[in-house]
Amino acid sequence: MASERVAAVRDTGLSAQADAGMDRFARLVTEVLGVPVALVSLIGSERQLFPGMVGLDDPWASARQTPLSHSLCRHPVADGRPFVVGDARTDVRTRESLAVVEMGVVGYAGMPLTDGEGQVLGTLCAIDTRPRDWTARELGILEDLAAACSAELRLRVVSRQREQAQTAADELADRLRRALDRSQLLLRAADTLADTTGLTEVAQQVRELLTSDLKPVHVGLVLVEGGNKMRRLVDAGGAAPMEGAYEHYGLDHAWPAARAARENRTITVSGPAELERDYAPGAVEAFSSLGLHSAVCVPLPGTVIPLGTLVLGWDQAHEIDIVEQAVLAALAGYTARAVERARFVDNRIYVARQMQESLLTNLPSVPGAELAALYRPAAASDLVGGDWYDAYPLPAPPTSSALEPAGEGNDQPAAAATLAVSVGDITGHDMHAATLMGQARSMLRQADLDHPGQGPARAVSAFEHANTRLHIKASGTLVHVHLRPCGQGSWEMTWTNAGHPPPLIVLPDGTVQRLEQHDILIHPVLGTPPRTEHHQTLPPGSLLLLYTDGLIEQRRGSIDKAIAAVGDTLAARRHEALATLIADIADDVAGSDATDDIAMLALRVPGTAPVHDR
Repeated sequence: MASERVAAVRDTGLSAQADAGMDRFARLVTEVLGVPVALVSLIGSERQLFPGMVGLDDPWASARQTPLSHSLCRHPVADGRPFVVGDARTDVRTRESLAVVEMGVVGYAGMPLTDGEGQVLGTLCAIDTRPRDWTARELGILEDLAAACSAELRLRVVSRQREQAQTAADELADRLRRALDRSQLLLRAADTLADTTGLTEVAQQVRELLTSDLKPVHVGLVLVEGGNKMRRLVDAGGAAPMEGAYEHYGLDHAWPAARAARENRTITVSGPAELERDYAPGAVEAFSSLGLHSAVCVPLPGTVIPLGTLVLGWDQAHEIDIVEQAVLAALAGYTARAVERARFVDNRIYVARQMQESLLTNLPSVPGAELAALYRPAAASDLVGGDWYDAYPLPAPPTSSALEPAGEGNDQPAAAATLAVSVGDITGHDMHAATLMGQARSMLRQADLDHPGQGPARAVSAFEHANTRLHIKASGTLVHVHLRPCGQGSWEMTWTNAGHPPPLIVLPDGTVQRLEQHDILIHPVLGTPPRTEHHQTLPPGSLLLLYTDGLIEQRRGSIDKAIAAVGDTLAARRHEALATLIADIADDVAGSDATDDIAMLALRVPGTAPVHDR
């Protein structure tokens, strides 16, 4: 077939350019046969090409090709046999050919050049500018040279086919490698995103996965919220200020990400011109600030409408092939599931923390004392913990036997009211821990109220008894303190410690005391072990701090050093406003990346020094 023959010509790799090997065959013909012109002519679909040529004049010499109207070589190609003419001007087959009229061809002898399949690709031809009687010897020599030239062409075809096969193999290997890389990307994505618990973590993991593989300069997540709004998950690292400037926009706005979510299909942006033509000025400005040239926006599949859009941008032209489209669609699916899960977890965290904070006490107003408290959830906690603080007044204990009725005749002096304060930590970091914390706090209050005048150890033991008998199964640590005014502006402090970090007292002269005495922690299997009480007088100008272990158990150093740092700050700044002081201690000692919840409660007995804020 003609198309196969033309393809075979193309497979030789020869064209209308000089080829040293083919020119050598043309020179041999002129030297051996004594002709002025010799050609290695290959016949294409519309033109004949001269990769080998000797003796032609311009313009043919420069062009190294002619239309088929100027070709006598097409005859042996068509017939598959040698074509020999003594005088082309008089031969009926050739006398009207433009090769005769315009190129001066008179004597012509052409031998077919064939490939390995026997297809005639062209001719090796000898041309004279005057009539010529071709001898059998001359034609035999030309036929032998044509056979050698055909062998060379076959080698060219085989070599080129091998190159093409190798190129195809390399391309296939590259596609397979890329497919393997994409498969590994999807496996990593499935594994990594399955463990994410918050939207910030989802966005960070997606950025790391795609940046390492597809090499975009920008990866973003924009989520649909409220049915008609888009919210960008801003990179906490601040690498792209644009994200903060365009954190919110409407689902109906002319942004590529909004369009992808709105139409539920992948949207590509091939360049700035397309962006300026089809999208809002804000989108153009955002692209420009990020240095983007092209982008792809892939919708995150949701149950009814997309959850949002995954955005990838490059600083140069980037074509998304079919493999990348499939990979991004699959990755968008994994991301969508991670977003759904993160939203669920974030909602649980919000509800749990709201519940936990609602259980924390509004501090009472206490004459002769100043109170401040702080609760701070862990920076990276999946849920909440069981940390709490509490402060409440206790009624004055009776001054006579319970059998003696109270009345006008009972003129015993009223006992001073007692203030109960506590800080504790129920084991766990989940909703169950927060729930147990609320129960423990309420039970300890009830125990205090049910055992008036009997001290903090009795209240803790009563709580433990109820915890064990009612199978509540709360475990953890706490410090429980009773404070009673004792004259001269001082307070008598009685406390019991169930395995909790030591309270700190700063005396008026700045001396720091650690109240190290403690009993074992609270655990249902321990029942109600004996609880001991300890006593301390807090003179005017004293400061008491109770806290949970989240304040002092940090990665940066030892617990003893952390406690010492807290004490040093308390002493140095003991006259400052309590709320500011304990917040600064939490910032300085625990830091912004605390891995556990923190509860703190501070009490100061006013002295003569002024209290001021910084």
